[in-house]
Amino acid sequence: MTTTSIPSSRSPRPVNIGVVGIGFMGATHIKSYRKVPGARVVAICDAVRLPVDGDLSGIVGNIGSAEPLKLDMTQVKAYRDFNELLANPEIELVDLCVPTPQHPALAIAALQAGKHVLCEKPMARTSALARDIAAAATQAKGFFMPAMVIRFWPEWAWVQQAIDGQTYGQVLAARIRRVSSPPGWSKASYFNGQESGGALLDLHIHDTDFVQFCFGRPRSVFSVGATRFTGAIDHVITSYQVAAGIPVTAEGSWIMTDGFGFNMAFTVNFEKATADYDLSRGAEAFRLYEEGQPPRTLKFDGDDGYVGELRHIIEAIQAGRPPSIVTAQDGLSAVEICEAEEKSIRLGQVVAL
Repeated sequence: MTTTSIPSSRSPRPVNIGVVGIGFMGATHIKSYRKVPGARVVAICDAVRLPVDGDLSGIVGNIGSAEPLKLDMTQVKAYRDFNELLANPEIELVDLCVPTPQHPALAIAALQAGKHVLCEKPMARTSALARDIAAAATQAKGFFMPAMVIRFWPEWAWVQQAIDGQTYGQVLAARIRRVSSPPGWSKASYFNGQESGGALLDLHIHDTDFVQFCFGRPRSVFSVGATRFTGAIDHVITSYQVAAGIPVTAEGSWIMTDGFGFNMAFTVNFEKATADYDLSRGAEAFRLYEEGQPPRTLKFDGDDGYVGELRHIIEAIQAGRPPSIVTAQDGLSAVEICEAEEKSIRLGQVVAL
């Protein structure tokens, strides 16, 4: 997928960013901001991991670039105290890459301080806490956006557009899969299900959100699941009842054996085509099977979803208009749906939304 931009004689106005939480996702966001015109990381904040020399190399996760990262600390201010970062009038956007339990307090404080806020998923551990953030966002001067990155991932954005535009006719069925070995980083947080919500709320929520992005908020869910590491749901398979009445399922897992790594995939059957994506196929990941045509591999040039989501909020700030591809209400709804899935597993029955 390629995009065409209209040349401009003016550079986008810079947006000053403070990244809070310098783990895998914080480092990933910093790398991605470097590819967004006008994005300028001017501060980092972490109460524990705050390298004074700016060297963030060695921070790794399950996806994204593994390139070394080093900040020029003559241009970036380092904070251990979040309130000191908020007091810096130069910072416009606060990017929260902290553990889930910290999201509500930090997001609401940043919004009340007049900052724009990007908040990693899940928006909060519970829908009640997510609702508090959404309420604060409606009263805030700044914009709030949950980082539901899959909406911006090129292959996934392509299939959503094909669904929405009925490019190959109506959808007949859809299946999504996101599975991984247990997280090898930040285990103290991820392996505490009371904090992370397990794979259901931290990993599978991507696909729950993508289902509502493509088909609208489900009317009900039926889920089965298993617990292994966290005390929460570490493996889930959900069937969503959507307005179109078609079979839509998603699987999410953290129980794959060590060495399996990470994989994400989808199969969408249209009336006139099948779109099949599987990350494990590498360069051949996305295959399109059209009626009357030989199968072909779709290639997507350009940036990944992290760059796409960060570009979206930076451009929104530059234009003075709220983000539109994903909103606080979308982030809240995704948590509510995941809670319904958790309830369905517990009760062994369909749960209405």
